[in-house]
Amino acid sequence: MNIFRFADDMTHLISILVLLLKIYATKSCSGISLKTQELYALVFLTRYLDLFADFISVYNTIMKLVFIASSLAIVWCMRMHRVVRRSYDKDLDTFRHYFLILASFVLALLVHEKFTFQEIFWAFSIYLEALAILPQLVLLQRSGNVDNLTGQYVLFLGAYRGFYILNWIYRYFTEQHFSRWIACVSGIIQTALYADFFYYYFISWKNNAKLQLPA
Repeated sequence: MNIFRFADDMTHLISILVLLLKIYATKSCSGISLKTQELYALVFLTRYLDLFADFISVYNTIMKLVFIASSLAIVWCMRMHRVVRRSYDKDLDTFRHYFLILASFVLALLVHEKFTFQEIFWAFSIYLEALAILPQLVLLQRSGNVDNLTGQYVLFLGAYRGFYILNWIYRYFTEQHFSRWIACVSGIIQTALYADFFYYYFISWKNNAKLQLPA
């Protein structure tokens, strides 16, 4: 494992911890898109189909379990927790996320590295993850104001994708048979989706003001 992959995992883990902190400390999921969280749960469930088939390392297995369990726990809280679910912004979270699922699956059938069950769903998870943040970004634009924990969650999630790209670049120059170009292109697209958020986050930090996104 290289340093970029480790930073990638840790930044991703921090983003999840920040989101869980927001939910459990405030008993609120206001400003969080359930649709984005459901997409992430689907991403991890389809990406890690090899969880009990291919053992790479204890670290790798633990991280897979953490990402699957945490994403399902967040979805459960937002849907089922008697207090948390009351704060869900259903009227703002109206992005038709099933179109993202359909588009990602069709693309995975057309563009993949190997035509096998596991590789098709791996490609599907990569494409879907690149787009999964869209419902969240749309919700934040509609609400305008962004609380600190929600802003930090999205910031760390975007930073995780940045380290993800550096990880693949490093592997391209250090591995003889590097072939994960699908992940590289999807990662670049996903990181680009955060550009607008990063800009307004930087402006709010520079001016020591509350983060606000244009509607």
